[in-house]
Amino acid sequence: MRFLASIFLAIATATAFAQSQDRSFEVPDTLDLQTSLSFALENNFDIQRAKQAIEEQNGLIIEVRAQALPDLSLNGQYIELDEGLSETFGGLVPPTTNRWSYSLDVRQTLYAGGGVRAALNAQRLIEEAALLELEAVINEALLQTRIGFYQALLAREQIQVQEESIALLEEQLKNAKDRFDAGVLSNFEVLRAEVDLANGRPGLITARNAFRVAIEELRQTLGFFVADPSQLTKAPEFVGDLSFSPQPYSLDSSLAAALEGRPELRRLERVSEARKEGVVIAKAGRRPEVSLIGSYEFNRPSSSSSFDDALEGWTAGVEVKVPIFDGLRTRGRIQQAKSQLELSKLDFRQTTLAIEVEVRRALSDLQEAEELAGASIKVVGQAEEALRLATARFSAGESTQLDVMQAQVALTQAKLNRAEAFFRYNVAEASVRKAIGLSD
Repeated sequence: MRFLASIFLAIATATAFAQSQDRSFEVPDTLDLQTSLSFALENNFDIQRAKQAIEEQNGLIIEVRAQALPDLSLNGQYIELDEGLSETFGGLVPPTTNRWSYSLDVRQTLYAGGGVRAALNAQRLIEEAALLELEAVINEALLQTRIGFYQALLAREQIQVQEESIALLEEQLKNAKDRFDAGVLSNFEVLRAEVDLANGRPGLITARNAFRVAIEELRQTLGFFVADPSQLTKAPEFVGDLSFSPQPYSLDSSLAAALEGRPELRRLERVSEARKEGVVIAKAGRRPEVSLIGSYEFNRPSSSSSFDDALEGWTAGVEVKVPIFDGLRTRGRIQQAKSQLELSKLDFRQTTLAIEVEVRRALSDLQEAEELAGASIKVVGQAEEALRLATARFSAGESTQLDVMQAQVALTQAKLNRAEAFFRYNVAEASVRKAIGLSD
């Protein structure tokens, strides 16, 4: 439960924002991954809702704990009577026109068939389950933050590749015009270069739009509000790159780590334990209930209606309730509690299997992404060499402009594939960390 302490700290740091949906933030000049993760931890809406669920559980614990504490109440009544309802005993006693009494009552449960203790244990377990649910929500939110940040880096990389491609196409067009002016090339080659440049621009336009969309999706994941009109079009400079550094993960150790560290499984363990206590609570309905009762009373005497003449004194005693027959209500509650216990066990087994499959899938995706990233690096090198050779041959008159264009298109596609492969690897590696329970 070491993570629980950090969760309490996170709750304390985010309390100020929890009450304000209208809060606006200033767009930073630069944004890195760690800053994004920290901001999401405080402002992501899923995390905020999970924190409120913990507050709800705290309230339930207070409510349940009240069953073990004394119940103190002040009671009173005042009734006006018609004289026809009063006995005067032949006029010897004045008619009674009112009745009143008030008392201070106390009740303390001494024994409730073990239900109170079981209820306290159940609520404590449910609170721990809520904390573990918060941990799971945090892990998922931070994974989505990583993916959103990597998506922005990918779009930025795609813009850079497309801009480099446009620059080369513009250079090729300039060379074609220069050679046309020198009488080396025909007007057709110039026209081809202009068409190639025009065909290259949509890719840049699409990449820029993908970058804008990636920023907005990341902002939604972070819970980042922007209300200042001067900030609406501002975009931060993203710090970082889509790096590729393969990490070793074995299947056996990953599965063991997931079964040990995933908060979803630990949460279901707490829920199952709470359901066991629920069976105890239900069975308590068949056992006697013993309470200590007492009061200090002030009653109206029959001879006077003045509060100064009130009859006062204390009473104390023990109240015992022994259930005999409740229409099978307790039996139904026990049956429900046992069914909930079995369902919690089924949920644990089902989630265990789902996590095992998730780990295997994440490792498989990581292996695929690693292979694709390694291959893309090699292809980019080959494409760069092919473009260099095609350009040299074209300058020497040994090839056509079409050969150069095909080499340029191949290089652009290779760089785009490399950026995509690096993105997939970073996402896959983050998914593996989440799958095996390695939190940030």
